[in-house]
Amino acid sequence: MVLASIGVGVYALTNDGGGDRAGSQHQPVGGPEDGPGGSGGQDGPGGPGDDQPSPGHSPAPKIKGGGTVPDVIDGISLPVPKGWTGETISVGAQVTSDDSYKCPGSGSDTCTAGGAYTAPAVALGTEGDTPEEVAKADIAANAKESYGGTTYGSITSHQVLASRAVTVAGQKGYLVRWKAVTSKGADGLVESVAFPSPNDARQMVVVRFGVDVGKDESVIDEILKGITVSSGGGSGQSV
Repeated sequence: MVLASIGVGVYALTNDGGGDRAGSQHQPVGGPEDGPGGSGGQDGPGGPGDDQPSPGHSPAPKIKGGGTVPDVIDGISLPVPKGWTGETISVGAQVTSDDSYKCPGSGSDTCTAGGAYTAPAVALGTEGDTPEEVAKADIAANAKESYGGTTYGSITSHQVLASRAVTVAGQKGYLVRWKAVTSKGADGLVESVAFPSPNDARQMVVVRFGVDVGKDESVIDEILKGITVSSGGGSGQSV
C-alpha cells in the first residue's frame, strides 16, 4: 500500500494566551497519492512530514521491529512489530512493513504491505469534537491516501467492518475500519482511530492504519493495543 505522504510539512503549536492553537501546512512530499502504508516513490517508504534532514541535523533514527518509537507531539509511543521499521516524524510517529513491491497500478512506485502513523487531527485537517466524530470524518481520507489514486487503480467500493469505542493509552477513543476494494492489486484494510492526547485532552490524536488484505491483518490490533503514554524516548535497535 502506498506510504504516507499527506505532506504535513509544518506543524506548530502556539499559545496566544487563550489556550493552544495548532496550525499546519500541507506540502505533498512523495505525491498526492501516497498514503499510510507505503510508497514514497523512488525514495521508498515515506510518511506524513517525511522530512529531509536540515543542514547540520541528523535524520531521526529508524527502529527495528520489537522496539518502540516516540510521538513527542502527542505524548505517546508506537510499537514497532517484527518485520517492520519505525521512526519519529515531524507530526508524530510512523511504522512501516519491510515487505515491499512494485505498485500494481504504477510500476515506477514502490508500495509496502502495511503501515501506520500518528498525527494530531488538526494537522490532517480532520474535524470533529469527539473521538467518534473525528474517526468517522477521517476514514475516507485515510482510504483515499492509502489505496486511492493510480497506485492500486483507484478504490471501486468499500465495506464498513467495524465502528466502535476503544481505549488507547488509557484514553477513551473510537475506531472505524473499512475494507477498500481496489481495481488493481491487493484490496486494503484501513482504520482510523481517534483519542485525546495524554498530554492535552484538547488535542485529538489520529492513528491511520493501512494493511493489504491477505497479509497478517492482526498487526493492526497489535499496534493499537501496544500504544502507550510516552516516557520521552523510544527503545529498540536503531538502523
